[in-house]
Amino acid sequence: MTESPQPFIPASRVWQVGALCRAIADAMDARFNPVSVAGEVSGFTRAASGHCYFSLKDETGQIRCAMFRRAAALLDFSPRDGDRVEVRGRLGVYEPRGELQLVVESMRPAGQGTLFEQFFKLKAKLEQEGLFDSARKRPLPAIPRGIGLVTSLGAAALHDVVTALQRRVPHIPVVLAPASVQGENAPRELVQALSGLYALNDGSGGAQSVHIDVILLVRGGGAMEDLWAFNDEQLARMIARSPVPVVSGVGHETDFTIADFVADRRAPTPTAAAEMVSEPMAAWQAVVTALEVRMADAVTRSVERQAQRIDQATARLGRPSALAHRQRLLLSASQQRLQHGVRMALQALQSDVAYRDLGWRERVDRALQGQRDRCQRAELRLGLLDPSLVLQRGYAWLTLENGQTLASVTQAIAGEHVRATLTDGAVDLTIRS
Repeated sequence: MTESPQPFIPASRVWQVGALCRAIADAMDARFNPVSVAGEVSGFTRAASGHCYFSLKDETGQIRCAMFRRAAALLDFSPRDGDRVEVRGRLGVYEPRGELQLVVESMRPAGQGTLFEQFFKLKAKLEQEGLFDSARKRPLPAIPRGIGLVTSLGAAALHDVVTALQRRVPHIPVVLAPASVQGENAPRELVQALSGLYALNDGSGGAQSVHIDVILLVRGGGAMEDLWAFNDEQLARMIARSPVPVVSGVGHETDFTIADFVADRRAPTPTAAAEMVSEPMAAWQAVVTALEVRMADAVTRSVERQAQRIDQATARLGRPSALAHRQRLLLSASQQRLQHGVRMALQALQSDVAYRDLGWRERVDRALQGQRDRCQRAELRLGLLDPSLVLQRGYAWLTLENGQTLASVTQAIAGEHVRATLTDGAVDLTIRS
C-alpha cells in the first residue's frame, strides 16, 4: 500500500532567504551576544589579508570562527591546532552561505587568565625583594669541576643535555638530581633536588669526590600549565640561595618562567644551557697549545738573555790586567781633574778676596774724606759766628751785673753797673742816664 503525498500547506508568511538569515542573526544577537566560548582550535589559518579563520570544537560539537586583522594583531601568542583557548565575540550568520559563525574579538589560552595573574603578582613581589637584580647574578665558571643537573628521568631534555655535555666536555663529571618537572608534586621535588646538590658542596651530603661548580635546571617546552612548576615561589627562593651559579633552560625560547628571572643565566633551550657551561675540549686544547708555544718562546728568550750576560761577564773576567789598567787610568784622570779644580777654586777665591779688600779700602777712604770735608765746612761756619771777630771791628759786648746781655736801652737803669767786653779785655762802667 503506497502512502499518498502530504498536501503543501503554505505557512502564514513566506520568508526570503536573506531576510530569514538576518532575522536569525538578529535573534541570536539579542539572545547571546556578546558571548564567550571555550574550545579546541582546529584548522587554524591566517590569510594574506591578516584575517584568521578556524573552528572551535569539543567532544560534542564545533563552530566556525573568523578573527579579523584588527583583533588578530592584538594577540600575544600564536594559536595552533590543538590549543585550548577562550574567545569572546559575537555570534551571527554568514549570509552568503547561511552558516553559523562566531566573529572573535579577543582570544587567550584557556585557563591561563588566573595563571597569568598569579605569575605577574609573584614576579612583582620577588622583583621588589631584589631576587632578579643583575648585581647578584654570578658569572659562569669557564672550566667547571663538576656540573649538577636537575630534570626528570623521562624528559627529552635529559637526553639533549647529556648528549651535548658528552660531545663537548666528556671529561667533566655530571651529577644528576632527578625530579618531576610537571604536576602537583613537581615544585617540591625540584626544591629537594636542588637542596641535595647544595649539600654535596657543603659536605653535609656525605662523602663524595665531585665538587659542583654550576647547576643546570632544565625542561622541554610545553603550555603554560605544563611549565607552571617553575613559577613556584619556594623554588625561586631555593634557586636564589644556590651557592653556585644556576642556569635555567626551561621550555622554548619564547617561554619565560620565574625560575628564568631568578637564575644567574637563562638559556633558550636545555641544549643551549648545556653549551653555556661546556666550552668544547678542542677549544681548550687550542688554548693550551698556544700557551705552550708562548712559554717555549719565553724560555728561549730568557736563556738567550742569560747566555749574553754570561758572555759579557766572561769577557770581563778573562782579562783582569786590562780591567785593572783601565781602572788606574780612570783613577789618575779623576785625580788630575780634582787637583786642577782645587787650584782653580783657590785662585778664584783669592781674586775675590783681593777684589773685595781693594773695594773696602777705597770705600773707607772715601768715607773719611767726606767726614773731613764736612768738619771743615762746619768749622768755617762756626768761625763766621765767633763774637770775637765782631769785637775786633770796635764793637763791645755789654752785660748787666746778673750776666744778662744788655741789648736795649730799655734795659738800662741809671746808676747800674755794666761790663763792657772788648777784643782784648773788659771794663766796668756805670750808667749815668
